[in-house]
Amino acid sequence: MRVVAALIAAMLFAAPTLAALKTGVMAPEFTARATLGGKEFTYSLADALKKGPVVLYFYPAAFTPGCTAEAHDFAEATDKFAALGASVIGVSSDDIETLNKFSVSECRSKFPVAADADKDIMRAYDAALAFGYANRTSYVIAPNGEIIYEYTALDHSQHVENTLAALEKWKKGAK
Repeated sequence: MRVVAALIAAMLFAAPTLAALKTGVMAPEFTARATLGGKEFTYSLADALKKGPVVLYFYPAAFTPGCTAEAHDFAEATDKFAALGASVIGVSSDDIETLNKFSVSECRSKFPVAADADKDIMRAYDAALAFGYANRTSYVIAPNGEIIYEYTALDHSQHVENTLAALEKWKKGAK
């Protein structure tokens, strides 16, 4: 596990830190195998957007230190996202069996995580790194499918704070 974490860290530091999908563009639609609280289902972005904005975040690999901390941060902020009418979905290239465990332990059964084994979602959102891992990129997607915020940073610590701030700003302007 330490070797994998070191490899991911090396890839991240060598990767560009800008997401290609910018605000104002339409988010690519996707469906994926996902899990919430260890229960598998098919996640559809289109269906989620019917209920409100979506925070879509990509992370390199379950159970690595930064990804675990980021999942904890998103889990702790679930009520804040819900108060803004938003839902959260995490995406990585991990297999669904790994994500079943991650969903329960690190996501604390608060939000779903989706498996992107073929890397199609990562590529569509320009969040793919070398060796099949996702970059640490967060998007806020308005209910109409428009990307209203994007943020890519290796440090996980600002992803929750920044996406909450983007949702608050959007909510004020949406009234």
